[in-house]
Amino acid sequence: MKAKDIMTDNITTLKTSDNAKSALSIMEELKVSHLPIVNNEVFLGLISENDILDINDMKAPIGNHHLSLSKPNVLFSNQIFDVVRLVAEHSLTLVPVVDDKNNYLGCITLERLTKSFAKISSVGQPGGIIVVEVNAHDYSLSQISQIVESNDAKVLCSYLSAHEDSNKFDVTIKVNKIDISGIIQTFNRYDYIIKWYFSEESRYDDLLDSRYQSLMKYLDI
Repeated sequence: MKAKDIMTDNITTLKTSDNAKSALSIMEELKVSHLPIVNNEVFLGLISENDILDINDMKAPIGNHHLSLSKPNVLFSNQIFDVVRLVAEHSLTLVPVVDDKNNYLGCITLERLTKSFAKISSVGQPGGIIVVEVNAHDYSLSQISQIVESNDAKVLCSYLSAHEDSNKFDVTIKVNKIDISGIIQTFNRYDYIIKWYFSEESRYDDLLDSRYQSLMKYLDI
């Protein structure tokens, strides 16, 4: 999924002629802490709520003040993972999207990012979740997929989490099958370490809520 697929042009942008007071009012209305500054379609940078609060004269144009604007942005062709990285690195409440000439096209809000990330992660699809531990040099997604498919199931999505103090990975696998007992048994036969699994359909909504809260914590919202 690319940035152009999840951006919106409904977020108000600022011009250098706008004043700090109106900028704060817009942020409060939109419930964001950042706004793009755009002059003649050219993206100049992001101004934060903290930047504005440092301005003494709230009625003077923001262009009259020396602003060290940060310029985190993504190209319209960048992938959603580039957006997540920027949000995490800079604690952003939105990410500007530009073309290859630095013209502002729109932005990606946290709400759109969360919903889009949930979509590509197949969290809305019923099924089971399994976390296995593997050594880095033994990791093989093709073998993991074969194990799942040998039990008449499909891998809907997967991701890796590296251990900080070793060369091991936790591999989280979402499969399109509620009854994952056969998959668990096959992983055990192949000497995989099963760290965690989930297959209770009645608690599925609780799990989704937990994963959503974990994502919000990761993004430091």
